[in-house]
Amino acid sequence: MKKILFSSTIILALAACEDPYNREGIGFTGIDGEPRSLSDVPGAVGFLPPATNVPAELAVLPAVAVTTDETEAEKVARVAIENGGRSDTDSVVLTGQDTNLFLSTVNVNGTLYGVLRTPNNSTRVDNQIGANFGRNAEQFTGCLPAGDVYRKGSSDSSSGFAVPLNCS
Repeated sequence: MKKILFSSTIILALAACEDPYNREGIGFTGIDGEPRSLSDVPGAVGFLPPATNVPAELAVLPAVAVTTDETEAEKVARVAIENGGRSDTDSVVLTGQDTNLFLSTVNVNGTLYGVLRTPNNSTRVDNQIGANFGRNAEQFTGCLPAGDVYRKGSSDSSSGFAVPLNCS
């Protein structure tokens, strides 16, 4: 009986040291308020502070509405990229190591796109950032990706990325 009482006392004492409302993770990225890493590629968004709630900030901004005669998915996505925000008034600024990236939503012919752009067309980032953006679209936009990630740029680097979103 003394062993059970002693063990219980130890467990209760250790449990009293921990704050039950402290919901931080234990070292894995993306768990319950910890910083989320998008990419280890230079120029990528490598850290989002816990106070930042990107989907909530993005939801406050209105989606840019655009119409086009284009019907090919790649060309429609290019229109979305070209009309995506490039300032802190029409997009959410994601601070990276080498350059800031701007996240916005663009509605092209009734299809909503999440758009990630560089400050200008001459600034380019590695295409791996676009791939990571597509995989983590839900984390940043609050919507599921509904297709492939499209880019504006060359085979090595791009100045913008767009992914169709399913927010229903």
